[in-house]
Amino acid sequence: MKFIKLLLLSIFSFSTLLANDDAQANNPIATIRAFNIQNYYIGEMTDTDEDANQGWLRLAYPVSIEDTSWLIRGSLPLNTFPVSESGGKETSLGDLNLWASYIMDVGNPSISFGFGPQITLPTAGNDKLGSQKYSAGLMNILFNAESATFQYGYLLTWQHSFAGEDDRETVNSAVLQPIAFYQLGGGNYVRAAPIWTYNIENDSYNVPIGVGFGHIFKRKKMVYNVFVEPQFSVANRGEGQAKQQVYMAVNIQFLD
Repeated sequence: MKFIKLLLLSIFSFSTLLANDDAQANNPIATIRAFNIQNYYIGEMTDTDEDANQGWLRLAYPVSIEDTSWLIRGSLPLNTFPVSESGGKETSLGDLNLWASYIMDVGNPSISFGFGPQITLPTAGNDKLGSQKYSAGLMNILFNAESATFQYGYLLTWQHSFAGEDDRETVNSAVLQPIAFYQLGGGNYVRAAPIWTYNIENDSYNVPIGVGFGHIFKRKKMVYNVFVEPQFSVANRGEGQAKQQVYMAVNIQFLD
């Protein structure tokens, strides 16, 4: 009986350890070097019958400044959107976004909380696929992994333009991304991470919801996280809002 109890305890402890590793693979401010390839295929948009696509290359890098921990993240989109009433599409790099999050010590290693500055640079190769504005603002992020089964959090950002082309609309936007993950075991999990946007300047917005499936696995010193998440807009206003889209990605963490 002692052997059986010891065996069951070992299995439970090992399963919990794996679940904790899976939770950290979904932590958006884990202090681990990471490279992500993400993509949104937009099947239907407001005010047009055309589809669209937005891919993202994203790099996250942890740094230490004296006794403080930071995570620096850069995101560069590749946009393919209709740019004319006739439905013609253009493909180009979009605007580069950078933020630096100070990781606070909240006294609980299972809870990650960060905040810091962000900046967006007008790097779009086509003026119709970017803002043509320099913007700056703030970001705030939370990830709670106290439970090995269910993790949740959010990413909140705001930015306002301060320079750029005078004839382009002022950037004044807020973005909230609620995130939730339910671990199924064996590296499998159910996820929801829609991005809710609000353009303060012209009162346009989009509120999608969705549920997806992901799988996490480790190869040598790299953790791979692959997932797909269909999303549907439940509330939107303004032109060019995604009514339905499929969010998919390959996220890679590099373990030292």
